[in-house]
Amino acid sequence: MSNLTTGCNKDVMASNQLAGKTAFITGGSSGIGWATARLFAAEGARVFLVGRDRDKLARACAQLGADSCRSHVADVGDPAQVQRAAQAALDWLGHVDFLINNAGTNIPNRAVVELTPEAWDALLRTNLHGAFYCIYALLPSMLKRGSGYIINVSSIAGKRASPLGGAAYSAAKAGLAALATCLAAELQERGIRVATIFPGEVDTPILDLRPRPPTPEQRQRVLRPEDVARAVLFLATLPPHASAPELILKPTTQTYI
Repeated sequence: MSNLTTGCNKDVMASNQLAGKTAFITGGSSGIGWATARLFAAEGARVFLVGRDRDKLARACAQLGADSCRSHVADVGDPAQVQRAAQAALDWLGHVDFLINNAGTNIPNRAVVELTPEAWDALLRTNLHGAFYCIYALLPSMLKRGSGYIINVSSIAGKRASPLGGAAYSAAKAGLAALATCLAAELQERGIRVATIFPGEVDTPILDLRPRPPTPEQRQRVLRPEDVARAVLFLATLPPHASAPELILKPTTQTYI
């Protein structure tokens, strides 16, 4: 069976803010990635979703429809798999306007005294290396066209490291911010914009991986995936002469000091 999946029926009403645009979204079958895919498709974009769960990807594309969505099974921590996904996206889309580096994960045993070298490497591969691999795969085509927008979904842990996110996750997200800052400076005269969003707590499946998962009442007080998706859309719809390098978004009840 091919890794390329097409969908069927659209369940969203289209607008025109992103008409004719294309997006490559990692972690696209759930959480922030899926919310972003739905919002982008509703605004007229074609979206290419990357994730590790074939069934989830198939269901996601089925909801958006074959004209708006296709997907590819890939682990962003594997550069060869990313290259294949990028080529599949370019074959379908022709070009990628938006690279949205959203894939991320964590582990329950995240305290430094519990981390193993294997766990450390795994978290950095997904949360940091994966974004670089996607940039490496898709940036050449953006440079050839002289346009593109790379939007990274980091975490407030990349700004304010704490045991809540854990050392490895925080280090990876801080590294992603540094990567984005350097890339933006290098590309600002070449038509490529780079932005990083730093969300606070968001009600996504990653919360289930905490040592003590939040209660339903606690989940009600945090951000929704759609909140972050709207921030991604805000960045994506800025005029070409405008750039927002960083955007911090947090629940009202979450402290930021």
